[in-house]
Amino acid sequence: MASLRETRKKIKTVKSTQQITKAMKMVSAAKLRRAQEAMFAARPYARKMLEVLGDLAARAESQAHPLLQDRGDKRVVLIVITSDKGLCGGFNANIIRTAVRFLAERDAKQVSLALLGRKGRDYFKRRQYAVRTEQVGIFQALRFSHARQIAHGIIEGFVKGEFDQVFLVYNEFKSVIQQRVVVDHLLPIERSEIRPDEPELDYIYEPSARGIFAGLLPKFIETQVWHALLESAAAEHSARMTAMDAATTNASDVIESLTLHMNKVRQAAITREIIEVVSGASA
Repeated sequence: MASLRETRKKIKTVKSTQQITKAMKMVSAAKLRRAQEAMFAARPYARKMLEVLGDLAARAESQAHPLLQDRGDKRVVLIVITSDKGLCGGFNANIIRTAVRFLAERDAKQVSLALLGRKGRDYFKRRQYAVRTEQVGIFQALRFSHARQIAHGIIEGFVKGEFDQVFLVYNEFKSVIQQRVVVDHLLPIERSEIRPDEPELDYIYEPSARGIFAGLLPKFIETQVWHALLESAAAEHSARMTAMDAATTNASDVIESLTLHMNKVRQAAITREIIEVVSGASA
């Protein structure tokens, strides 16, 4: 049985840890509010952009722009978005598990990885996967320029024919206590299905279809990457806040258990001393 001094030391240590987890929960809650505002503001634009571009692409020729050309799936790039820091529950583990399953379903030699976030970078680089690019630290001060830079690199490689398809895997924010891993098809741009009962429509492009696609399609890729980054940032903060709240609650339970144990030890010591005094007096 642990001594009274050891138990008091354990209680003090757990209380210090509890203060840290409580502070981290409050910081994550503050960051989550800002991340949610940015994410909710970007969602309608990204979804409408996807709807409009999918409808336009369905009625356009594949030669109208290089980003519309379907060249098969021999060479694939998977963009994996993880966090730079830990202590956020299963946030990173779920993303990595989904990415590994994606690689297992395809020939891993034909899939290269674009890694965003330190946790994903550390995992895949240790396991000798083909890493095309890596970028860490962007979530410290996330800006649209980061999404533009990532999108331009992907677009340039796709247009040059370095790869045939691009996918995004990230955590989508559902609620404060729930995140959902999403695998999105980014390139080539998918065409919306035209229903048989839908009237045949065509668009009049001014000045030209090629000119409009040249301006819209790169902007669309930038928007989708930016949307994924915002969703991932909000999901990370919510996961960390939930994890730290659970850790704080667990610390309270441990402190309560140790305090009860300490009181039992102290009571046993007092009882033993009383028995010794009574025994000495009787003798």
